[in-house]
Amino acid sequence: MFDKTLFGSRLRELRKLQEIPAQQVADAFEIHKASLSNLECGKKSPSIELAVALADYFNASLDYLVGRSDNPERR
Repeated sequence: MFDKTLFGSRLRELRKLQEIPAQQVADAFEIHKASLSNLECGKKSPSIELAVALADYFNASLDYLVGRSDNPERR
């Protein structure tokens, strides 16, 4: 089952590790910064398209973002 809280915390972790401001990510996906915040706080779930795009943006595996793996590296 999808855990939006885990997705959000991993998304925020990747963003902070790569030192990318929230506004820059929001701009890249043409979403409001508040929408990104809602994703990172686990208040909202992303569409599958957005989840895949975020994984690609951060060069991380989708399985990591959605909690199916603890390894953020793509294979």
